[in-house]
Amino acid sequence: KPRHALPFFKHHPWVFAGAIRNVLGDPQPGDEVELRSHEGEFIAYGLFNPHSQIRVRLFSWDEAVRLDREFWKLRLQSALRLRHGLFGDNGDVTAYRLINSEADGLSGLTVDRYDRWLSVQFTSLALANRRDLLIELLCELVQPAGIILRTEKGMQSAEGLEISDGLLWGEPPPRPLIFREHELQWEADLTEGQKTGGYLDQRDNHRALQRYVAGHRVLDVFCYAGGFGIAALAGGAAKEVLAIDSSEGALQIAQRNAERNGVADRWRAERSDGFKALEMMRNTGEQFDTVVLDPPKLTRTRAALPQALRAYHSLNQLAVSVLKPGGLLVTCSCSGMVTRENFEQMLSDVAIQSGRDIRILESHGAAPDHPISPFCPENDYLKCYFCHVA
Repeated sequence: KPRHALPFFKHHPWVFAGAIRNVLGDPQPGDEVELRSHEGEFIAYGLFNPHSQIRVRLFSWDEAVRLDREFWKLRLQSALRLRHGLFGDNGDVTAYRLINSEADGLSGLTVDRYDRWLSVQFTSLALANRRDLLIELLCELVQPAGIILRTEKGMQSAEGLEISDGLLWGEPPPRPLIFREHELQWEADLTEGQKTGGYLDQRDNHRALQRYVAGHRVLDVFCYAGGFGIAALAGGAAKEVLAIDSSEGALQIAQRNAERNGVADRWRAERSDGFKALEMMRNTGEQFDTVVLDPPKLTRTRAALPQALRAYHSLNQLAVSVLKPGGLLVTCSCSGMVTRENFEQMLSDVAIQSGRDIRILESHGAAPDHPISPFCPENDYLKCYFCHVA
């Protein structure tokens, strides 16, 4: 449509249905198409999906570069070079993100490496249709022991994508699979664990926490596999950690991780809803030196954003209520719809309503193996704030 082409000339990869004036020909789901302005000027090559609000995902802005096997191979090689530069072969970190969708020019494909296995997630029908080619290329370039497919909730309605979790190639991974994150060891279940098997994006934020918590009593809410709490104990010399999660399976993994890293004597876990646990601790007057909040995604849509921000406000207000004066609040959001401006405004409102002075000490995102594309700021999903609360 007229006046709708500018974002795509600027390399934003998502063409929503509302931007399209008309479709020439009869492209089928997953077909390669040309995107042209209303004046007929070439913009980019992309992949078509009539079932998705993202009607076309763009990949090549060079009219001479089509989306053939060589194109996909070059994109994968570029992503792999970046990770090799980050991690090399020293074995200090043995699980990391290999392909980060839009940021690696592969909108709709996420690949995580866990030791010798790859965990693959498709959030695009068009790339899922090219699964055989992409798996062949990953085998050629990475030479993994095996490749597991993991699906994301909501992809059938969002993309018309019907695929199931399972082994795509090679050997099934061990259960559990043990990997290294600097001085720590963790277990992941690539078959049934959350996301692609674990949470790799908070790796550097775990280390950042260690600088603050010597001698602290730490509350780790939504702890999942225990990442923040165990890092606080193992490398940060925290006095003790109380971990909260609603999933019994997650708490069992966290307990084994605590034992594996030699901190089980200072680790205590309770199964509870995070909001309810905080309410109970506020009502009983329990206090902590550090509180960590790492909730699951609270919204997937723009329409639900106001409700999500109210939930973040409530959660952080409760956290402040159980935090000693001068304590540390580590508060996170993995909701891509929530911007940093939204989140900082929420923290400002919490400070005013609680009467506590909140100062942001550090502001982080995901680890560098989860890069962000400047063309697609929606990639900047993870926010992690370290705050002093007077």
